[in-house]
Amino acid sequence: MHKWIIDAENVLSGDWLSEEEKECLSNKEVAERFDTFLEKLQAKLSPVENPSETEKACLTHFLKVSTSLRPRLISCYDVPGLPRTNNDMEGYIRSLKTRYRRISGRKNWNAYLLRYGQSIAYFDSFEQAGLDENALFTRLTRVNHQKWREARNQHRDIQSDRLNVFRFRRNQDTFLHELEARWEQTLIGT
Repeated sequence: MHKWIIDAENVLSGDWLSEEEKECLSNKEVAERFDTFLEKLQAKLSPVENPSETEKACLTHFLKVSTSLRPRLISCYDVPGLPRTNNDMEGYIRSLKTRYRRISGRKNWNAYLLRYGQSIAYFDSFEQAGLDENALFTRLTRVNHQKWREARNQHRDIQSDRLNVFRFRRNQDTFLHELEARWEQTLIGT
């Protein structure tokens, strides 16, 4: 059963291709390969294969999850430079954290993450691509103003939520007292 997951990762990461061929890999190719893989697994559920009840239940669940997540698993191949597997993504995040810790001299990056949020990864990827400030401004001028405002508001809401979670975890008593005081002010005001 463990082999199913390893085989799925190999199909999705493009390990069946050489490094040069991986560069021009498309969603269509991966989708065809992944669908063939799922069909082979589906065939294992047939009475001819005679799987055990445990294997049948696990395979059914694996197929259900793989099929429902299929569109999101494969869409990364149309975006150049996007990590193909979770291991690649985790490695990128780890390198981002390490770089910040080296620059700042701090042991963790929580304060940095709370201050700048998910935009850290955007700016880092832009820098890693070797693009200069003018290229950034050129790209930003192409963004629709209304979409930018919506994205900014969404980003601010996420930042606010993360900051509240951080404050709550760090000093629960103070946070709860402030929350109670705000609640009392609301009740008095009405």
